[in-house]
Amino acid sequence: MAEQADPLEYIKLLLESKSTAKQVTYKNLLSAFQLLAKESKRIIDELRGKMKPGDEDVTVDFKIINEHEFHVKLAGDLLIFVLHTNVVTFTDEHAVMKTNYIREQEINRYFGQIMIYNFMADSVKYNRINDPGYLLARILINHENRFLLEGEGQLGFLFGSISSQAISEIEINQIVKIALQVAIENDLMAPPFPDVQFITLYQKNEKTQELGAGQKIGFKMSYQHNKPY
Repeated sequence: MAEQADPLEYIKLLLESKSTAKQVTYKNLLSAFQLLAKESKRIIDELRGKMKPGDEDVTVDFKIINEHEFHVKLAGDLLIFVLHTNVVTFTDEHAVMKTNYIREQEINRYFGQIMIYNFMADSVKYNRINDPGYLLARILINHENRFLLEGEGQLGFLFGSISSQAISEIEINQIVKIALQVAIENDLMAPPFPDVQFITLYQKNEKTQELGAGQKIGFKMSYQHNKPY
């Protein structure tokens, strides 16, 4: 019987290549997230200095939640930036997997993720736990700090391909500004009247703030083109 290869050698190769690349990817992701927070705060501070609202309650704000999350409030909108600690890859059918860059080296296919969600600020303020939030974009960064972005509108259009260079402060600044623009451009739509016509006494007593709450319109990720809003 032919002698079988030692599994430990294969495991060692994986640790030296794939696992190492994933660790480097995570470190790159954490650095990018810190820069994203820094740029977001700078942009909000600049915007606050330019604003002359007619109502003092029209506020913009920036808040660090923890190492993996921060919030940007833009009047009635709340953008939530979240760093996911797991490194992921795509299915072979994904367009990214068909690029020469990915085919050149197996470890190029592993990405860390930063998600940008849009919630209504009042959903968090009043703890309306059933209110929906929407994924505006996700930023994907690999071991070489090269990135792409899947997202709404200009976000996906401008950064939809893997970058030829490492992500920089310039791209991060653009991403934040466009994300803020997309969020504020999309308005609330009232739910259909029949959906809120009947309520239970429990809903009235426990969930008054949620009744009639609007939903954001206009968000459609690239993979949803054939699905209704």
